[in-house]
Amino acid sequence: MEIKVGVKQVSRELVVESDQTAAEVEKAVASALDKESVLVLTDTHGRKVLVPAASIGYVDIGEESARRVGFGSTLP
Repeated sequence: MEIKVGVKQVSRELVVESDQTAAEVEKAVASALDKESVLVLTDTHGRKVLVPAASIGYVDIGEESARRVGFGSTLP
């Protein structure tokens, strides 16, 4: 799933491809904002992205299902 984080006073957004579910990401964002701490997201390669909660402008949580691309993909 693709997660986009808008950072205050920065023109580009952070884009993280993650295996976390939408519910897990939403819970992590809410927890970071409530505690005024750090949002921690883990990408598909196991790397962690840390964003100070005070700097978060918005979080866009993409679809959970992966899109099939290419000639070899089959429809269910």
